[in-house]
Amino acid sequence: MSDTPAPDAHVRLDTHRTHPSAVVATITGTDQHIAQAHLSVRGFDHVNERTLVMARIDHEEPYWAERASQDLTAVNISVTITPGLREAIDDDWTWVNYPYPWCNRQDIRQVSNEAQKIYDDIRHGRLVIHSHAHDPHTIVAVGSYRDGSSVTLHGENHLRTVEQTFHTAAEARAAFHHQHGEAVRPGPAPATDTERQAEQARRLLRSPALTESAPRPEPETVPVYLADAGDHDALLDRFLDAHEEFEKVRTWSDDTTHAIHELQTLRIERVHETQARETAWTVAAYETPVSDRIWVLAATGATPAPVMQNLLIHLADGDGWDTVIGAPMDEKTVTAAAQPLSDAGWKHTLEGRWIRWTSPDRDAGVQFDAFAARHASQNLATWTIWAGRGPDRPTWAITASPHTPSSLLASLAETLAHQTGTRQAQPASRERRANLASSPPVAPADITGPVVGRSR
Repeated sequence: MSDTPAPDAHVRLDTHRTHPSAVVATITGTDQHIAQAHLSVRGFDHVNERTLVMARIDHEEPYWAERASQDLTAVNISVTITPGLREAIDDDWTWVNYPYPWCNRQDIRQVSNEAQKIYDDIRHGRLVIHSHAHDPHTIVAVGSYRDGSSVTLHGENHLRTVEQTFHTAAEARAAFHHQHGEAVRPGPAPATDTERQAEQARRLLRSPALTESAPRPEPETVPVYLADAGDHDALLDRFLDAHEEFEKVRTWSDDTTHAIHELQTLRIERVHETQARETAWTVAAYETPVSDRIWVLAATGATPAPVMQNLLIHLADGDGWDTVIGAPMDEKTVTAAAQPLSDAGWKHTLEGRWIRWTSPDRDAGVQFDAFAARHASQNLATWTIWAGRGPDRPTWAITASPHTPSSLLASLAETLAHQTGTRQAQPASRERRANLASSPPVAPADITGPVVGRSR
């Protein structure tokens, strides 16, 4: 009796282009349907005839993708795991402040996987939610499976569990209403941010074949303030690899990464999935690890890559973290911060409370707010660096509080005045519409909440 020939199917597993932890499977070969069937029962959703995506609510996609890879290999389907996904698989991270402290890492993964099954049952219509309520720190719900059994649920996302099982929907709904009374609302609760992101990863993934076939024009060299944003996540990764004095930490989700200096007095927050004009970076300096912030700086998602890179390099040099809170914001300080712009011939104007330096092409500028400077203790946005139509309608912006070191501001000014970058050619009309539709930059948040340790 001859052995069964191996299926003519090859699976390539890679990280998602926009979703931090999702995994994309691309299949080639004449027996693609066999690989698709195996991937479907292992948590992958179809995108097109040769592409599937796994987007979970517990951010454990790399782990389950590796398990799927092992299962595929066992049935003689060849699998390639890209270096980026392999790094994510090998990334050893742990939950901090997990609500079930008695659970080890494998226990946590099992709890999360059970929550994932509930989520998938709801998403695919196998579990119909009748009502929900707030109780009071999380969401509770009651629903019925298509097979007839009914359940009450407690929690959200990776912490959702079955609280109680009932034989009939009437029993379940009566118990739920008795316990939660007037707080009960009909139907399921609104989707959480995590659920929306997972759905977006499944919905918006484009076919690799379409992307690879599209011609890409050659990038053009432009003043640095007109350059493309590039890959900010890659910038942060390179920064952390080169500077071991900064520790990479994270919150419970993959949405935000923190880089904290070993002295605990400089903290960098990177929010990964943001719109172009929303705050994507927040840098804060502290006199001591437990004191209030001395100064804070925020940058939006479209900030050009060379500008962000130079900012990170300056932070790594450690210059000016301990700026004295009582130091006055005087004319000398302002002049020192903007000196590179003046030397480069940027136009200098005074308008009420604002002092501005504008580039010769009027596509970028730096603004100093004298009113905000007089209220230094409030950490208001005293400095605004922008490109676009103005500080109130920027394409990208960096804001900084009064005590931000003048050396750091001067370094940014030097970058704006003299450096160049690259920009992918874009139709002017499309860029103009995008600017008009954008919302104002979001004020920087305080980055003092609990974080999760994650090794590099």
